[in-house]
Amino acid sequence: MAKLTRKQKEAVAKIEKGRLYSVDEASVLIKEITNAKFDASVDLAVRLGVDPRKANQMVRGVVSLPHGTGKDVKVLALVTPDKEAEAKEAGADYVGLDEYLDKIKGGWTDVDVIITMPSVMGKLGPLGRVLGPRGLMPNPKTGTVTMDVAKAVGEVKAGKIDFKVDKTGIVHAAIGKASFSADKIAGNAQELLTTLMKLKPTASKGTYVKSIFMSSTMSPSVAIDPKIG
Repeated sequence: MAKLTRKQKEAVAKIEKGRLYSVDEASVLIKEITNAKFDASVDLAVRLGVDPRKANQMVRGVVSLPHGTGKDVKVLALVTPDKEAEAKEAGADYVGLDEYLDKIKGGWTDVDVIITMPSVMGKLGPLGRVLGPRGLMPNPKTGTVTMDVAKAVGEVKAGKIDFKVDKTGIVHAAIGKASFSADKIAGNAQELLTTLMKLKPTASKGTYVKSIFMSSTMSPSVAIDPKIG
């Protein structure tokens, strides 16, 4: 195991061993223990008491973070010509159709979110092997397949994110930046947790939220009291 640096040791020392913090307390602490020289991302990892292998226990959804993500999200709008102006005005970074489909076929995926229209989805099917593993395939459930392209682009730019429980039962999500105030970090975290509670599958028995950890890039994790509901 690699030895901890002085700053890492100082960060670990600030976390009370065995304590479960409130969201507000964790948000303050995460700023204190983040020593990265860049604006680190703040992440939340929530372990759920679900079996994601079963369709009736899959947890997936979207949430609009009230204070945004702090990230400049690159949006590609794959739309027909009549929707191009609408997408550009809403702030999409790339707008078009066939030329971008060709670029993706060639391996280009330098975007964070792809938004498209129902009539275009047929053309994206063959690109599933490229887009799927990167989490870029548009999906009606996350609002990225819609006729209201402007609204979808605007929401993503403002801080709308989608999340999905992984095969180990954990939801990972970036909820902001270390440069955010503690209040903004807490507000975003609470919004995600509240949304997760609303998505509890009826088939899920026993404890739903088993553990919650907040961390920033390269920082130790802070345990949050999972009794949030």
